[in-house]
Amino acid sequence: MVRHGGRGWHGRVLAAAIGVTAVAAATSVWTAQADSVAGRGRPAASTRPAAPGAGAQGRAGVPVSVDIAHASDRGARGVNITIDDGPDPVWTPQVLRVLKDNGVKATFCMVGTQARAHPDMVRAVVAAGHRLCDHTVSHDTTMDTKSEAYQSQQILDAERMITKASGGVRPLYYRAPGGAFTPYSRRLAASRGMRPLGWNVDSKDFERPGTAVMVATVKREISNGPTVLFHDAGGDRSQTVAALRELLPWLKQQGYSFGFPVR
Repeated sequence: MVRHGGRGWHGRVLAAAIGVTAVAAATSVWTAQADSVAGRGRPAASTRPAAPGAGAQGRAGVPVSVDIAHASDRGARGVNITIDDGPDPVWTPQVLRVLKDNGVKATFCMVGTQARAHPDMVRAVVAAGHRLCDHTVSHDTTMDTKSEAYQSQQILDAERMITKASGGVRPLYYRAPGGAFTPYSRRLAASRGMRPLGWNVDSKDFERPGTAVMVATVKREISNGPTVLFHDAGGDRSQTVAALRELLPWLKQQGYSFGFPVR
């Protein structure tokens, strides 16, 4: 998988996250919660009740496969729309509107600090029937080079931030920034009920190449697999909104249906 960069936005998010991601201050918490991966105990948070009406998203904490998911729960002609790096108060509502207009549900891979800053947007995503995904606290695309303690902090703190912002609905998936998975991070996420989530088609919208280029990329590469990557934060996402507005009807015309990544 190609790493989509954080660039200047990543630096700003990382700086904003310093107050909640200091490794030394949180090591004891990470160790206690990460013990469940090695079978030394179960994280207390997994016993908390799900929010009313949480549906499938309330089952987080039940271990799932450590394998990186790409397939759709709608089968061979299914498509999974995934939206990364938000929520954002400008672009997330516009993405939600396009999805609603086309009757499509998506998976939103949220950065912890963004979720904490915009809980109303997290709740709007959940209320519309979309699913949540943990995309770490600070979108560090070098996660796979860092210590297990750091990986734990990034994943578990983001899980808590997203769950709190949503009003108790937990993320069902974990997507490493830039695809920087490790065996440890996959095991940890899976032990928390978050299936590691990859992608098959990168729309390249992070680079803002133009709506026509993004549309052509998805049309050309959709045969590679069902999970398509877009973004709703990290800069101007007007091209993404326009591309989704064109692609969703086209995909339906081609006989695709929209679902969620397999669990």
